[in-house]
Amino acid sequence: MPQKIIFATQRYQYLKDRILALAPDWEDGKLEIRDFPDGEHYHRIRSQVHGKEVIVLGGTIDDKETLELFDIAHGCIQLDALALNLVIPFFGYSTMERAVKSGEIVKAKTRALLFSALPATNSGNKVILMDLHVDGITYYFESGVRPVHLYGKDLVKEAAMELGEGETFVLASTDAGRAKWVESLANDLNVEAAFVFKKRISGETTQITGINAEVENKNVIIYDDMIRTGGSLIHAAQSYLDAGAKSISVITTHGIFAGGGFEKIKKSGIIKKVICADTHPNALSIQDALLTVKSVDKIIVDYFLQHG
Repeated sequence: MPQKIIFATQRYQYLKDRILALAPDWEDGKLEIRDFPDGEHYHRIRSQVHGKEVIVLGGTIDDKETLELFDIAHGCIQLDALALNLVIPFFGYSTMERAVKSGEIVKAKTRALLFSALPATNSGNKVILMDLHVDGITYYFESGVRPVHLYGKDLVKEAAMELGEGETFVLASTDAGRAKWVESLANDLNVEAAFVFKKRISGETTQITGINAEVENKNVIIYDDMIRTGGSLIHAAQSYLDAGAKSISVITTHGIFAGGGFEKIKKSGIIKKVICADTHPNALSIQDALLTVKSVDKIIVDYFLQHG
């Protein structure tokens, strides 16, 4: 079995460190990175990668991060890595998976095609993704790239049991679009599932039109795959409270919290606790008792242990 070596983009060093703590036999890949005054960036791979299985960890959270991930991966291929595994905990532009208006660019696809353009290693290239907003994004990868979709189901269930504190609760979603996923989680936990019916008024505004389950005098735990600005979450939480819910807690895989999203959630005063995974670095910058961050390090390491 070839030696595994792991590299990470600058903003995902925290997750690389956590992964190495669980997999001490993996080699810590060393990089030299500098930024030039004109905005260009210098990368040098200092570790030997020839004949090794390379893992490159990073998220497509912005254009700089995306290109850094691509450049490091390409550099490892040039240095004759035996195999390449791109681990992308958060795949940016995942809500731009289809064109709604004429001329719209499907960014989820263009990002997938970018990584598909990487030359193939002798043992092939994999892209490992987590809790995608839309499963179909995996079909955008081409040129023999093997996409792998990892689910954070165990982490979500563990978080739900922690928030439930031994009491009966309802597992809920922010809209009907995630209903099947939430229902599957609820069945595993042997609890009731709920979701709200939502009507979109504009690109920024939605209106709640109904709730499918009885939540009166019950603790409601909302699961959403990602929280961006928190607007949809707050509207859904208020709807459950208006329907008589006793308390609202939240679980999310991707805590993006853009545009002051976390502050909006806290200021609303209607959410008791938020638990999110560390798939996006923004969550780690928040130090607040309302938020608990759990790592996906074990999910990633377990995948490699199970698949050699």
